[in-house]
Amino acid sequence: MTLKIHIVEGAAPYEQVRAQIAEQARSGELPVGYRLPTVRGLAESLGLAANTVAKAYRALETDGVIETRGRHGTYVAAAGSEARELAAAAQAYVERARRLGLTEEEALAAVRDALRAAYER
Repeated sequence: MTLKIHIVEGAAPYEQVRAQIAEQARSGELPVGYRLPTVRGLAESLGLAANTVAKAYRALETDGVIETRGRHGTYVAAAGSEARELAAAAQAYVERARRLGLTEEEALAAVRDALRAAYER
C-alpha cells in the first residue's frame, strides 16, 4: 500500500488518506482481506497524527470499504459492501421523501442537485 499526502493541496490529510485507500480498494490494488497497517503505524509512516489516520479509518469503515476485527486488525472489506451501504442509504432517502410528501420527480430532482453539487467542483 502506497499513500502520498500533499499538505499544500486543499484536501485535508485525513481525506487524502481516506480517498487513496478507497481508490486502491476499489481498483483491486488492495485486495479483499488485505490487512491495513495499524493507525499508529500508518500515522508514523506518513508523518501524521494518529487521530488523523483514525478519522480516515472511521470514515472508510462507515463507507464499508474496510472492516475492523477488534484486536485482529483492520482489513479491506468484501466487495459489494459499498453497494449494500448505498442501497440502504437510497432506501432511507426514498422513505423520507415519501413521508415529506415529495413526488418521485421532486425526489429525483433533489438527488440530481445534490450529485451536481458534490461532483462538479
